[in-house]
Amino acid sequence: MLCLHPTYFPNILTMSVVVSTAVQWEVCDNYQKQTYRNRSLICTDQGVHRLTVPIKHVGGAEGRQLYRDVELDHSVPWLRQHWRGLQTAYRSSPFFEYYEDDIVGLFEKQHTYLLDMNFEILEALATLIGFELPQSRTEQYVPDLAPDTDARFLVKAKETLSFANESYHQVFADRHGFIHNVSVLDLLFNLGPESLAYLKRQEELWDQSSFPALKR
Repeated sequence: MLCLHPTYFPNILTMSVVVSTAVQWEVCDNYQKQTYRNRSLICTDQGVHRLTVPIKHVGGAEGRQLYRDVELDHSVPWLRQHWRGLQTAYRSSPFFEYYEDDIVGLFEKQHTYLLDMNFEILEALATLIGFELPQSRTEQYVPDLAPDTDARFLVKAKETLSFANESYHQVFADRHGFIHNVSVLDLLFNLGPESLAYLKRQEELWDQSSFPALKR
């Protein structure tokens, strides 16, 4: 069983792991900056664009906060901005209109906690892609897991991965070429019902990664 984090509209490698093997969600760790806990990458006419979810930072005497305690900052209209960004990027993709009504609801609800929102997103994606979302969650934080079970590195936005997913049609590929490992939304809007089979095929590429947890 691999341990990994629930993230904001996960990237393709993370979703490939989720649909292909047993997973336990890390929910007992401290929140860290510059991770996919609150960010996601999409493809636009300008290339890669980062969607970042604003959070309420805790400082001073309180110090670090647990991931599950991180609150969302709704003082700026980021939900509307993210949805408009997706509309602009994917309105001409083959399956955007097909999934639009299901996805827009995720941007109409103001959650209090980041972790709760990310799990609701994962539940919605599981329904749309067609797989059963793993329900196992950690009960305590273990700093050093066995190398072949620790996939928590996938949350690091600045981690350099050797993984390069199989190419598929992307809306702006004629301008920027194929862009690897962006949000699974990019895959869903471009491949639609073929997304699950595609994600499962990516398991064959895990051995190209230098991380023990993904080697088969």
